[in-house]
Amino acid sequence: MKLSKSIENALSSAVRVLPEEVEKAIRKADKCETSRLGRVVLDNIVKNIDVSKETLLPLCQDTGMFWALVSIGKSARLNLALLESEIIAGCRAASKNAFYRKSVVKDPLFDRENTNTNLPVIINYELVEGSDISIKLLLKGFGSENCSSVRMLNPTQGEDDVIAAVCDIVSKAGGKPCPPIFLGVGIGGTMDKAALLSKKALLRSGSNSDKRYRELEEKIKDAVNRLNIGPGGLGGDNTCLGVAIESFPTHIAGLPVAVTVNCHAERRAEVVVLGGYDGQA
Repeated sequence: MKLSKSIENALSSAVRVLPEEVEKAIRKADKCETSRLGRVVLDNIVKNIDVSKETLLPLCQDTGMFWALVSIGKSARLNLALLESEIIAGCRAASKNAFYRKSVVKDPLFDRENTNTNLPVIINYELVEGSDISIKLLLKGFGSENCSSVRMLNPTQGEDDVIAAVCDIVSKAGGKPCPPIFLGVGIGGTMDKAALLSKKALLRSGSNSDKRYRELEEKIKDAVNRLNIGPGGLGGDNTCLGVAIESFPTHIAGLPVAVTVNCHAERRAEVVVLGGYDGQA
């Protein structure tokens, strides 16, 4: 199968069906929520998940902007220009054929004319060990993206200050990002690197390999849930369903912390190309 078609298929599924662990977290929250209004919101989210599967319609009207992380094995076969063209073609086809809303404008400030393709794709590349290429895609809706933020903490600040910064960002967001939410947190690097890490964190499957950060993820989740924003911003136990952290070395004078807020519809996809991609079968 052509790479662009594999990407189209993955994105056509992602816009309609949540990852298993995301759906499981939502259904668990629905069962344990103690707020009456919170349960009403969660009941409707669960119903929406089921309707989307049955009708093959998108989970949300905001089908998001394509954000990609392409992890290229250092020994992979590679024609980068062809690889990128296939990624773009797959995103274009999914947007057209899977009922994506046209949500991207050509210029962010002047005119704001719709591209009518949901392009361009925001593509980030990284080198990793191995010979394969992993293409991970996030469908980033902007009700939650508009609530994302970066805080440049002082190097003398610590774990409690990171938790406080994340809670402050979520508190200011309130019900705008359609909670319950998922949080990607990037710590370290420069301002832009921390922001990139926070997106990369949302694409992670499984638990954090670093025990310290794994514990910090749980502390942040618990602290955010104590804010009592709740499902739909109507109060309740479940404001946040998951936190993922990615870290990177930073300067002695800084402690960048970036938070990407994602709504309950954490839609993502992955296509792995074994051995790399150079356009050959």
